[in-house]
Amino acid sequence: MPVDLSLYLVTDSTPAILKGRDLCSVVDEALKGGVTIVQYRDKTSDTGVLIATAKKLHQITQKYGVPLLINDRVDVALAVGAEGVHLGQDDMRFEAAKKLLPKDAIIGISTSSVEEAQKAIDDGADYLGIGTLFATPTKTNTKSVIGTAGTQAILSAISDSSVGTVAIGGINHSNVQRVLYQSKFPKKGLDGVAIVSAIIAAEDPKASAEKFAKLIKTPPQFALTTQPARANEAEALLQEVPAIVRKMTEVHPLVHNMINFVVANFVANVALSIGASPIMAPYGDEAKDLCKFDGALLINMGTLTSESVANYQKAIQAYNERGNPVVYDPVGAAATEIRRNAVSTLMASGYFDLIKGNEGEIRQAWGSSVVQQRGVDSGPSTMDGQQKAKLARDLARRERNLVLLTGAVDYLSDGERVIAVENGHPYLGQVTGTGCAVGSISGCFLTAHRSDKLLAVLSGLLMYEIAAENAAAKEYVRGPGSFVPAFLDELYAIRTAAARGDDGWFVGRAKVYEVKI
Repeated sequence: MPVDLSLYLVTDSTPAILKGRDLCSVVDEALKGGVTIVQYRDKTSDTGVLIATAKKLHQITQKYGVPLLINDRVDVALAVGAEGVHLGQDDMRFEAAKKLLPKDAIIGISTSSVEEAQKAIDDGADYLGIGTLFATPTKTNTKSVIGTAGTQAILSAISDSSVGTVAIGGINHSNVQRVLYQSKFPKKGLDGVAIVSAIIAAEDPKASAEKFAKLIKTPPQFALTTQPARANEAEALLQEVPAIVRKMTEVHPLVHNMINFVVANFVANVALSIGASPIMAPYGDEAKDLCKFDGALLINMGTLTSESVANYQKAIQAYNERGNPVVYDPVGAAATEIRRNAVSTLMASGYFDLIKGNEGEIRQAWGSSVVQQRGVDSGPSTMDGQQKAKLARDLARRERNLVLLTGAVDYLSDGERVIAVENGHPYLGQVTGTGCAVGSISGCFLTAHRSDKLLAVLSGLLMYEIAAENAAAKEYVRGPGSFVPAFLDELYAIRTAAARGDDGWFVGRAKVYEVKI
């Protein structure tokens, strides 16, 4: 039978979750809020208690025309006439359950890998419960936390199947839209999300369910806008760059920098030079107010402390909820275990419109880095240009965002298009903070031009790197020390030229081409 999996409620009868309330009353309120299917899960009560509670729950779910599934226990499902069961990998085999249950019974299977998903489909499962998505206290025996990337990999592998899919594990109001958005494979997305404590433990289960129902139906504000393919993509983009730079100078965007203290002064001066308004604020609680100015957030983890990640998470959540741009610069991502763990934690904590880094950092964000970094340097490259372009594209495609892999040649991708940029000057690699400032610049341009994020970042990058070329060409610039003030001056010169409609700074200067993979 067709089943609406969109808002799938899994019950929890533990005292810490229920807080002295009656489970049936909580489920009733949740159904009023829009829950579309209920799974009764209780691994500790005796069979008699399970049957008694399941009967009461079934009376309630029937009132709303919503299926009731029983977790693990086929005997309980049969005793109360429930619509079906949900089976874990260690529970009764699908074939045995199928023989015991009525012909039209719903049977769902928990899966955490491609192999498990494919077997469940071959067996004839009506839907798959995919997870654990994020770490959660309600499941302590979790084999693996697969995240949105793991969920997407499963959906990719089963994209030709019509089987229903629902993700479970750590899903709440702050991440449900991102889960649905980032898990989606072009041909197959999730049919729903399974919620436990975010509804069962909520002070108002009905209101919580209503909020989930609304979020599930609404695309996230940070979603990429699909751009139509053009024959000469690089040339078409370049024609629009001067207008985007001019637009940024008119907007005067605010950029909230949670940045390493080594480069804060330089990055702030860069932002001021291009006409933006920088604020350097590492305290995460401030983000609730700062995000209301509708600027961008830059997370740059160059100088991590024991408090940094928690502050970043608060800020990411605030900016994500408002739909404002968030840029992530995983500085030194592969240098230490602490940094590698920070990358994993932050990428599971929110959505980044842009992930920007050198080869070693982007490889760590992808999930593999053979070369250990020394400090913030990328280390020796092991990839050619085509491989770098593919890495940027694949990470952008998986995360459904933008990725900028920096180096002598920069590779910028939105998961479909890959643009290579050969502008810049070696002095940029000899001055602390020039790489970090690219993240801040990108945030400014993403704020000013939201309809094509790739074009926005490309415009900022070209403004920045052409200014570097101009500065290095000055006869009085003899090295990194004299380069810095000249560079700030050239950024300001381009800003003022753009503001008065003079595009001479750009004509014939861009060294850009599209990479075909």
